[in-house]
Amino acid sequence: MDAFLSAYWLDILTTVLGLIYIWLEYRASIALWVLGIIMPALDIVLYWQHGLYGDAGMACYYVLAAVYGLVNWKFRKTSKAEEPLPITHMPRNKYLPITIYFLAGWAIIYYVLITWTNSTVPLLDAFTNALSFVGLWALAHKYLEQWIFWIVVDAVCTVLYVQKDIPFKASLYALYVIIAIAGYFKWKSMAEKAKANQQ
Repeated sequence: MDAFLSAYWLDILTTVLGLIYIWLEYRASIALWVLGIIMPALDIVLYWQHGLYGDAGMACYYVLAAVYGLVNWKFRKTSKAEEPLPITHMPRNKYLPITIYFLAGWAIIYYVLITWTNSTVPLLDAFTNALSFVGLWALAHKYLEQWIFWIVVDAVCTVLYVQKDIPFKASLYALYVIIAIAGYFKWKSMAEKAKANQQ
């Protein structure tokens, strides 16, 4: 048992934090950003130990993005100053720039991984990281579509973490897929209710 805990304690801890994080995200609670700072800081170490260098680098970005998200949710208001940032659809004029940003990010991260690391999964590692950039940006702006990005990221990460012998994290991300689907419909309902109340 001691050997098991010694080998997997960080995986277990970040998995527990991840469960709390996704529950807070599902509820659209601003507290998610606090865990969004702590959890990826620990993930940097976990991923590096398992050769997921892209994910380790992405975890650094997650820490910074969580600070941005916290500030954005806390201080950015609607045109009515007393109202918090609402859940909305991503504007159509953002689709092309976001697609270009994603493809460029995927290519750059892939190049970095194959050039400067010994990553054995550079293509998928780069893919999940580039799409995570987009997902975090969409989450920080409370766009409903952020859930769609996370469904794809979580499904691919589940496979990666199984391959890399990070079983608890793999289980967490498999659960994330289910919660992200539920989260999409939850946020959609919240957005429709808020819109109806404004009319």
